[in-house]
Amino acid sequence: MGEDAESPKINHTFLRDYVTEADVISTVEFNQTGDLLATGDKGGRVVIFQRETESKRESEEVLETGDSGEYNVYSTFQSHEPDFDYLKSLEIEEKINKIKWLSQQNAAHFLLSTNDKTIKLWKVSERDKRPEGYNLKDEEGRLKDISTITSLQVPVLTPTDLMVEVRPRRVFSNGHTYHVNSISVNSDGETYLSADDLRINMWHLGITDRSFNIVDIKPTNMEDLTEVITAAEFHPQHCHMFVYSSSKGTLRLCDMRSSALCDKHTKLFEEPEDPGSRSFFSEIISSVSDVKFSHNGRYLLTRDYLTAKVWDLNMDKGPVETYQVHEYLRSKLCSLYENDCIFDKFECVWNSSDSVIMTGAYNSFFQMFDRETGRGVTLEAWRESSKPRAVLRTRRVYTGGKRRRGDVGVDSLDFSKKILHMAWHPSENIIAIAATNNLYIFQDRVNLETQ
Repeated sequence: MGEDAESPKINHTFLRDYVTEADVISTVEFNQTGDLLATGDKGGRVVIFQRETESKRESEEVLETGDSGEYNVYSTFQSHEPDFDYLKSLEIEEKINKIKWLSQQNAAHFLLSTNDKTIKLWKVSERDKRPEGYNLKDEEGRLKDISTITSLQVPVLTPTDLMVEVRPRRVFSNGHTYHVNSISVNSDGETYLSADDLRINMWHLGITDRSFNIVDIKPTNMEDLTEVITAAEFHPQHCHMFVYSSSKGTLRLCDMRSSALCDKHTKLFEEPEDPGSRSFFSEIISSVSDVKFSHNGRYLLTRDYLTAKVWDLNMDKGPVETYQVHEYLRSKLCSLYENDCIFDKFECVWNSSDSVIMTGAYNSFFQMFDRETGRGVTLEAWRESSKPRAVLRTRRVYTGGKRRRGDVGVDSLDFSKKILHMAWHPSENIIAIAATNNLYIFQDRVNLETQ
């Protein structure tokens, strides 16, 4: 991403004209190759998009110079249904909280999806042939009368229209008392962790009836509860290490080699609080809503309400980089508290080279920061620029001084249009942005000059 780079272009946009609560996208995730993109929504549905291959595009004569391929709907299925906890008399929403892809081992793809309580493993496979010529069944699958069979034949596979089959392979239930907020697949390819407000469990992908509790911060007396777990993730290379964040703004790095129960962390990452700036909202806005390891495993990226921070695993005294996402909202915290926006949980992501970070904001804005220069750019995901290959314009929130044409005033921000969920392609400059019930896919480079 250099200074002479172009603004991002819309690769593909999936828009819905009307908004229902069930259609709101709640998670976005690329697979390891970036050829598949999965989204989950509040209605419990998972939609998988597949990137068109160059050979397919050439055969259809729609290949355009410089285009990296578009994403089209590959499969849609119902992952979770509404449920009811009869012991606690609580409804369990079908909303998909997280989706994680497993590393591909064969022609099929596998992904984990979770709602508040139940985690499911799904197998996604293709079938373009069907068997014909059974000896004991007719063409409709009904059993034949054996007395009518006078000869034997060898069944054959005949070509048929491509079918995408999605089948549940495992259901991991009864592992959490509280709402699941994170799942993370381990680098060993055999285990994964799931985290709720007070506990983190480790599961084996082949065992559904039990899990191992590796973190438990539940106090003996719930009145003594001072913080909750907000996110957790395995290290990308070291299968024995993981990190989890808390509502107090702290990060705890844990090593499972030291003990089976990792209540005692290996490292604690915490930024010292300035006593002079403490207010009623300090603890709320310092709560970490997302934590991500960099691809090289050296850094941690976190997001709290107003900032995004980068932490070095070798320096636990404080973040090495801090990026102001919407500092202009500090004077609006009282009204944001009243309308509950202050509790919004924004995600953050790295690009493939760990040189740029991205996170969301309000008014359909999202921001990118170049770590080398420290420059940031604000972009907008909006319907009016949703034509394929349209160039996005940069935006700026007016906070004082000389006002430029196109600047948006703080009082004009639409807090109902929030960018909470996003994903970055694992090897290319392609990003997926969820804006309420719409999915935007952008590609190409971004100019990070100060706007």
